[in-house]
Amino acid sequence: MSPQPRRILIVEDEQAIADTLIYALRTEGFGTSHCLLGREGLAQASDGGVDLMILDIGLPDLSGFEVCRELRRSSELPVLFLTARGDEIDRIVGLELGADDYVVKPFSPREVAVRVRRILHRLAPERLAASPTTESPFEIDAAQRAIRYYGTALELTRYEYELLTTLIGAPSRVFSRAQLMQHVWTHPEHSLERTVDTHIKTLRAKLRAVRPDLDLIRTHRGLGYALEMPR
Repeated sequence: MSPQPRRILIVEDEQAIADTLIYALRTEGFGTSHCLLGREGLAQASDGGVDLMILDIGLPDLSGFEVCRELRRSSELPVLFLTARGDEIDRIVGLELGADDYVVKPFSPREVAVRVRRILHRLAPERLAASPTTESPFEIDAAQRAIRYYGTALELTRYEYELLTTLIGAPSRVFSRAQLMQHVWTHPEHSLERTVDTHIKTLRAKLRAVRPDLDLIRTHRGLGYALEMPR
């Protein structure tokens, strides 16, 4: 039986915008539902079965900020804000209220779908485990954002943590630099692909400091990087 697609709740009062998001998300394999008002969004979220909320700030009944504030009283449901406001203070307020990311209008629906996938990938517990048939040398504490390697705690930066969990979540999969940037970096369009190489280099050094005999991160020339679990 195929797993159920992740369900994305879109809370947006402009139907045309909602329709473009629904199309982009369904094209990427997500399930979607849509409502026009903040109170409806809160009701649907409380009913369960929602994996992420895309939330417009300028709703006719409650502002997106009010919806997020109310949601955070009882739920850690991931939230991605849609906003026509580009002011830094609005972005800061949204993030301080507990939003996971934001997109400023006008936006590319494809970009929103990529950001949704990245948020879910970053937060989903199942991505932290290796294949069930493989004994992993990694122990990941998602709540503390910490990783132990063969029992030794690794001192990782934010991006090193995100990069390593991405690789651990899909052993042997080759990720291109562009894919890793989309998964890990908050605003990959403002970063350079050589940033990935730099972080891979420091990750390798930290892993080798624990086990000098192993080099689990493999470079696939012209393709990208993969993590190979020890046999």
